[in-house]
Amino acid sequence: MSSSNVGFTPSRFPEAAQTIGEKDILAYLEAGRSEVLDWLPGRAPVSDIAETLAAMANSRGGMVLLGVMPRADRPAGVDDTANAIDRVLEAALSIEPPLIIPLPQIVRVRGTVMIVIQVPRGMPYVYALSGRYLARRGSANHPLPPDELRRLLLERGDVTFEAEPTRNATRNDLDWGQVETYAANLGGMGGVSPEQVLLKRGCLVKYNGELRPTNAGILLFGKDPQQFIRGSEITAARFAGQEMGDVFTRQDIVGTLPQQIQRVETFLIDNLRRGVQLGEYMARTELMEYPLKAVRELVVNAVAHRDYSIQGDGIRLYLFSDRLEITSPGGLPGPVTIDNIVDERFSRNSAIVQILSDMGFIERLGYGVDRVLALMREVNLPEPKFAETAGGFRVTLYNKPGVDDTDEEPTLFGGVFRGEPVNRRQEYALDFLINRKNARITNKDLQELCPDVHSETIRRDFADLVSRGILIKMGEKRGSYYVLKKQS
Repeated sequence: MSSSNVGFTPSRFPEAAQTIGEKDILAYLEAGRSEVLDWLPGRAPVSDIAETLAAMANSRGGMVLLGVMPRADRPAGVDDTANAIDRVLEAALSIEPPLIIPLPQIVRVRGTVMIVIQVPRGMPYVYALSGRYLARRGSANHPLPPDELRRLLLERGDVTFEAEPTRNATRNDLDWGQVETYAANLGGMGGVSPEQVLLKRGCLVKYNGELRPTNAGILLFGKDPQQFIRGSEITAARFAGQEMGDVFTRQDIVGTLPQQIQRVETFLIDNLRRGVQLGEYMARTELMEYPLKAVRELVVNAVAHRDYSIQGDGIRLYLFSDRLEITSPGGLPGPVTIDNIVDERFSRNSAIVQILSDMGFIERLGYGVDRVLALMREVNLPEPKFAETAGGFRVTLYNKPGVDDTDEEPTLFGGVFRGEPVNRRQEYALDFLINRKNARITNKDLQELCPDVHSETIRRDFADLVSRGILIKMGEKRGSYYVLKKQS
């Protein structure tokens, strides 16, 4: 029987201990040893107990069972239960840093006393035992390889990627003109040199006797950040339809983080669709399909909080005909979840956040999910949707009220005309001829009705309607147009 059959998963052990009964223990024993379950003899050495506890703490948590000798088999005056609990506590304290876990439970299982030790999932540190870092692999404890150990240190905040010296970079790889401009505009640090400012802000660090830029320093002030931190760019693209296709406008946005934010704004201004709204006294107001401030807020948050240690992918900003998606590498940081994202505050990159705030992005930053919600409501658009992906985090904005993932734009003829199936674009053409009472329609007319659709798609839609005897093509080349074929 597998552990999934008995309902044993690490999520059963979140922040506090769960009450475990005899039936639970029997089910766990039947499931067998696994990454999240192990058992040891009641008199197991402290080192064996500590090894398994540390490995589970560095993995997904779990449970360790100690079988205590039945009372009838104990030597006189020996209390194995108290002794086992003492050794569990000694084992937890021998780990570096000391492992803080719920107090062990005592459960009687078919006449045998068992000590139940629970290691909650999501422990806050990376734990070592006598200088060794272990993790669970299957039902055994194994040393963590260097790359996995580094990833775990970054994930749990023992080391931050932004604070590490950038490999192969020197202070000459910083644009000191940008640094001096930043330092000159920084209040409260009068008389402090640009180098000292960067040291205080975590953008320079003393390493092997010399000043070296940190990853934060390169990202914020580097001459060529992408040379050192691969994947630190933003890919922005505008697609014609609701899915990625062959027709699109793309821009790879590079440079320092402040430069990227400014360049994304230019891309948005150039590529967001605009409409005109008539207000009071017939005043004309131009509206973008999304509030620019809301999108800018999300871009700044993505730039400030993404996981830059993931260097195989960058931030992606994709515009589709019905929505905008911003995807950032890395999951949500610290205690932030989808459920508490509006209220929770946590920064993976505190130095980057501070400097972007110093530079005047604070009104856009502020972890401003609540501000984005308000801006979308002001223009009667749906609230953003948040989702954790396999390798990151995605925010989606929709540009029409009441959009649902499963909804499609309503059809005019129910998807069928004269017994023939027609797509939405073809329905627009038929609506133009029949309901709007136009005698003919051209490619240009339908292109204006479907501005995000490629002209070749428009041509194929008309050719299909002609081949099925719904429309008749008149004229040739640029002078051609289409009329509705009368039914006999």
